Amino acid sequence: MFKLISSSLNYNFLGQKKIAIIISVFLIIVSLTSFMTKGLNWGIDFSSGYIVQLKFEKEVNISEIRSAFEENGVTDSVMQSFGSNNEIIIKLKEESNFNKASVNVFLVDILSETHPFEILKLEFVGAQIGDELREKGEWAMLVALLSILVYIGFRFELLFGVGAIIALIHDVIITLGFFSLFQIEFDLSVLSAILAVIGYSLNDTIVVYDRIRENINIVKSDSYEYILNISINQTLTRTLITSLTTMFVLISLYVLGGSAVEYFALAMMIGILVGTYSSIFVASTSLYFLGANAEHRKDL
Repeated sequence: MFKLISSSLNYNFLGQKKIAIIISVFLIIVSLTSFMTKGLNWGIDFSSGYIVQLKFEKEVNISEIRSAFEENGVTDSVMQSFGSNNEIIIKLKEESNFNKASVNVFLVDILSETHPFEILKLEFVGAQIGDELREKGEWAMLVALLSILVYIGFRFELLFGVGAIIALIHDVIITLGFFSLFQIEFDLSVLSAILAVIGYSLNDTIVVYDRIRENINIVKSDSYEYILNISINQTLTRTLITSLTTMFVLISLYVLGGSAVEYFALAMMIGILVGTYSSIFVASTSLYFLGANAEHRKDL
């Protein structure tokens, strides 16, 4: 038979619900305002641009190639090694410096003298393809959220599902708002990170919800707020340790992984920070304000 792990922690998280609501509402308003005024800085995957594969005569350092582009006014290119140290994949947004006809001339002008190369592949990604990817990405997030609502509603009950969705929407809006506010490039790797954050945050929320459900039948108290508090305290160590160890990995990826995973790691770090906060404050507070009460759930 499952036994509750006793916890010496007894912090009144629900007592801080007003402060938590103010913080969350403020961050959401800032995020939504940034969406309306700035929008997202769509990367090559969601806008028009070029994907170029270059093969150099000798091994090259990506930082040297990036510096050559920056000296010629291209500051938002994405570069990564491909197979060997003398092959590079470069993603370029459509710039005023070049167009379909002159992009290869632009590459020759800035690289041929210092880094002789040949073009193995040069592809143009049109705006229509970018719009299609953007639409599919939006549908992917919507389907993920609806699937989660159905799962949590079946696993626990509908109010728990609604509470989980509120927490997840909170996490997604604030994470996207960070990218919009600072105009950090949003590409497919960031979208995949957002979907991963949804799963990560949901996992934390389910752990808390499961403990709430168990405590409803074990803890002798008529106060649902007390049950929520004790459940959060009992799962707090697990939540913080899991988040901390994941952050160690992501920081390593961000610092050492190069430009290919930089934005993915950044989005995951922001999402985990927000997701940890929402698992502690938002998910359970949502249950409280949705009208949940311990007596109603004695039959679960």
